[in-house]
Order: sequence, then C-alpha cells, then structure tokens
Amino acid sequence: MSYREKIAWLSLIAMTVTFGPYFTIVAAGILPEEALPNLRQMGLYAVVAFVQMVILGVGHLYLRRQSPQEVRLPPDERDQAIMRRSTTYGYYILILGMIQVGCIMPFYSNGWKIVNTAIFMIVAAEMVRYGVVVFSYRRQS
Repeated sequence: MSYREKIAWLSLIAMTVTFGPYFTIVAAGILPEEALPNLRQMGLYAVVAFVQMVILGVGHLYLRRQSPQEVRLPPDERDQAIMRRSTTYGYYILILGMIQVGCIMPFYSNGWKIVNTAIFMIVAAEMVRYGVVVFSYRRQS
C-alpha cells in the first residue's frame, strides 16, 4: 500500500470516527435548540475538530516513522492523475452543497441547520475525494 493511499485511509477513518457521531447527535436533536450562538453546539464542533486533528497528527507521525523514504518521494504521474480525479469529484459535491446552503436553504431555514448542512457537505466532499483516492489505488493494485 502506498503512502498516499495510507494517508487517504487515515483521513477517511478520522472523519468517520469524529464527524459520524457529531452528525448523529445533531440529527437526533440531542442538543437543545438555542438561538445563535449556540455555545454547546460550537463546543461540540470544537471537540470534534480537535479530536480529528489529534487523530490525523498522530497518524501522520506514525506513517512518517514507518516509511520515511516514501514520504519524500514526489508524486509520479499516476499519483497526480489520481489527485486530479479525486479533487474533481470532491469539488462537484462541494459546489452542489454550497448551492444548497447559499442559494436554496436561506429561503426556508436558518441558523444551525444551514451551518450543519455546510459542514456536512464539506465533510462529504472530502470523504468522496479520499474515497476516490483509495478506490483508485485499490483498483490499480
């Protein structure tokens, strides 16, 4: 498994572990609805973002120690093609979400629903991007 594939797996796992429970809590309505700024929800998001940073930081350090020579290799043509393809798919998801959040939702929703939809679409776009990376490397191996 290449270093870039390992990084994609690490990112997918970190997002699933952190944002999966976050969106479950938000969708279930466990947090009380408060007017903006909802400090409980902002605190929950801050904890989720911090935990994701810790998982990614520790994972990157571990992978760097496992194969330091592979980290320094510049991306070859295959890696660049995979990065372009994955970024394209992720971009389409992100644009779709931002059209939803910026052009459609303000007419029928407000506050944290818009914020959480934007966060969800950003996370979904990143998961699609890393998923395409993993799929592309798996398909070629």
